Amino acid sequence: MLLLDNDVIAQVLTTKDCILVQERAFAGLNTGASVGRPRLDTFMPCGREDGYYRFGSVEGATDGIHAVRLKSDIMTWPRREDGSWSEKKYCIEPGTYCGLVLLFSTENGAPLAILNDGHLQHMRVGAAAGLGARLLARPEARRVGMIGSGGMARTVLEALVAVRDITEVLVFSRDEGNRTRYAREMSASLGVEVIAVGSAREAVRGADILATTTDSMSAVIDAEWLEPGMHVVGIGPLDFPKEAEARIDLVVRQGDEAFDMPESGQFRRDLGHSRSAFVGGSPEEQKRLPPVMRKQRTPRVWPFYADVIAGRAEGRTSPDQITQYRPVGNWGLQFAACGGLAYRLAKARGLGHALPDGWFVQSIKN
Repeated sequence: MLLLDNDVIAQVLTTKDCILVQERAFAGLNTGASVGRPRLDTFMPCGREDGYYRFGSVEGATDGIHAVRLKSDIMTWPRREDGSWSEKKYCIEPGTYCGLVLLFSTENGAPLAILNDGHLQHMRVGAAAGLGARLLARPEARRVGMIGSGGMARTVLEALVAVRDITEVLVFSRDEGNRTRYAREMSASLGVEVIAVGSAREAVRGADILATTTDSMSAVIDAEWLEPGMHVVGIGPLDFPKEAEARIDLVVRQGDEAFDMPESGQFRRDLGHSRSAFVGGSPEEQKRLPPVMRKQRTPRVWPFYADVIAGRAEGRTSPDQITQYRPVGNWGLQFAACGGLAYRLAKARGLGHALPDGWFVQSIKN
């Protein structure tokens, strides 16, 4: 049994490798070689009068490995001066987080590894954005508009540069210092001109690929900003306004993002960034929760990535189409693919902390 921290995972994983293993894992959905389930959250009151406890899990299996990703968070939903919402989280105290990925062998059931999920989370999300851009962005795409300048924005841009010959990036985020630092550091690391701009509109205008990577609970762009031929990817699930649905010609979904079941009892849908959740607490305590953010419910059923690569559905058919890749769903499968790769590489290189198997396997039947 190996314990792999973020530093080890950063040593062994590359963006290109994460794109390749996710591509193989998603292709396995067409043959039964891969499987995954949507995320499910549980909410309970916490010690803060303006927050709630949230536990979340996803799982999936591919290539001999089953992964379970677990998150334990204290959630708050502060309002900004302009009245918009954002979603914040921490574990124990602001600035620290708890996310674990457990890996098991599907060959004999053995527990294989426990991984920190921080760097792995950024890598699997960035690689998914690259996978979608390779499928849907025009081959001649050169310019990226980036909204957001945090960790996700970094791995997303790394992946976009890996699949297209990107020459210019315009980035906007609310914090001028953050976006300026992002532009400087990403220019140096990728050898691409990255320019910090003063508004979201300026970042979006003329972009071949638009990526949003924020924690906002309201739209960060306007629908009319979307231009013919643009490919868009929204990492933040509420970054795009509902009016954008009518502007986008083709959406390809990564997977199922919520359980298809009606609300009843304690089950709720679309609670902040949580698509499926069971909620505890008294009616008075539940007033701390954010308003339910109903997403646009389009009558059209958009295809999955697996459908497109199998030829059951079409991808981009015209250079003027506005396309979107939705990197939600199949998260557990992503952790199995990228986490499994990290485990195998770390084990081969003698990295990580070995833990006794006897700590995790018992003689009492459960």
